[in-house]
Amino acid sequence: MKITVKKGSLADVKTEAFILAFCEGEKALSGPAADIDQKCGGLLSDIIKSGDFAAKASEALMIYTRGAVPAKRIALVGLGKKSELNLEKIRRAFAKAMQHLRGLKIKEAATAFDTDLLPDQKEKVVAAIVEGASLGLYQYTPYKTVGREEVKDLRQLEIIARYADYSWIQDVVQKTNIITDAVCFARDLVSAPANEMTPGILAACAKKLAKKKNVSCRVLDQGKMKVLGMNALLGVAAGSHQPPKLIILEYTGGKKGDAPIALVGKGLTFDSGGISIKPAEKMDEMKTDMAGGAAVLATIKAAADLKLPVNIVGLVPATENMSGGGALKPGDILKSYSGRTIEVLNTDAEGRLILADALSYASKYKPAAIIDIATLTGACVVALGEEVAGMLGTDDPLKKALREAADATGELIWELPLWEHYHELIKSDIADYKNTAGRMGGAITGAAFLSKFAGDYPWVHLDIAGPAWTTKDKAYIPKGASGVPVRLLVEYLRQYSARKQHVH
Repeated sequence: MKITVKKGSLADVKTEAFILAFCEGEKALSGPAADIDQKCGGLLSDIIKSGDFAAKASEALMIYTRGAVPAKRIALVGLGKKSELNLEKIRRAFAKAMQHLRGLKIKEAATAFDTDLLPDQKEKVVAAIVEGASLGLYQYTPYKTVGREEVKDLRQLEIIARYADYSWIQDVVQKTNIITDAVCFARDLVSAPANEMTPGILAACAKKLAKKKNVSCRVLDQGKMKVLGMNALLGVAAGSHQPPKLIILEYTGGKKGDAPIALVGKGLTFDSGGISIKPAEKMDEMKTDMAGGAAVLATIKAAADLKLPVNIVGLVPATENMSGGGALKPGDILKSYSGRTIEVLNTDAEGRLILADALSYASKYKPAAIIDIATLTGACVVALGEEVAGMLGTDDPLKKALREAADATGELIWELPLWEHYHELIKSDIADYKNTAGRMGGAITGAAFLSKFAGDYPWVHLDIAGPAWTTKDKAYIPKGASGVPVRLLVEYLRQYSARKQHVH
């Protein structure tokens, strides 16, 4: 969908539908709503006074204008109480309005930017409108052939601005479009079935990104990884017919010589659990085990399109985890790229094995920080539920910065502890470490294991097992792949580069 900005008065715009957002209990109409109400002979005032539309959060009502204004219909959408209004409610309301219109087979709509919503956060309000509208309309349809013509699509939203200086609105819309495109790109990668998203295909997607300015891509194949001693990654790949890849994307938007931010994303294109095989139920969802890797690719795509003044290196260890004659077995010992040895107690704790080699490899870049993103543990979903990612790490300023980015984007994270006694639980009797410490505190012991391979660099681990995939429709995240935490990472990188420039 295309979102554009135009100067003018909403009441005069020719379109299929206007979208007007209201706060609960709002009695006096102002701005574009007042203009439209006047032209419609007080229709909006009557509806609000009668209580037929209470403007509760994400409540929607469609009314018909009968030619009083150039738009045939008006979609009213509620934002809830003004005192409780925040960016998340704006995102949800506009997602709801756009979905409502699409359901009526409407192709285009227009809305006005209301400066009164959150006067001190004008730019963020515009971004929230765009995010809600774009992300709420996402559909994954490449494999739909039967009833293809029934797939509805809303093609355009115009944001109408009254003031002379509306270039800043255009700028915000343009940048937010880049970010929502990146989120949808991540959703597409995660939604693709495992036969159409192998390690090789994921690597090809990364190479395509390298056509962008300041982005380069290298892919290490099985032979190269063997020479380097990446036996943890190769061990996981041993049962699959699909050759593993270590995808290395570099974006150089910052000064030459500036230490990069290293993003490391788990790229399990399918996880059967290996010899420690998963139950059949919901195994189909294990095509999503590369959501961390998809987020890394999408974040670098957005950073390059936004021309962020920062250097980034993205590492995605990509493989399948399958059972077979050559597969890794419980009890095997692997010597990782770092030289440290790992006893494999459970082949379904494979994400941490491939990340171990990628995290150690990240040290080569002497990064300013390392952030790994992984659908790592079911234990994290048990602890925090399906909408919150777990955060663990060794660096307080980095954790604080990520928390601020999470608050700004509505992509929620919550810190779990990483105290010393958890590290005792991953020590092996016959190797350096073991790849699982059992069910208790599984999200934490998984992170404790990863910490052994991140070196002395500031490091944070985001366990996105809960929010990466949703089994029911949410406001602006339709059922399926969410694209979490692409917006969070882009916001973190924007703030990081702004702080860096401020220091310089």
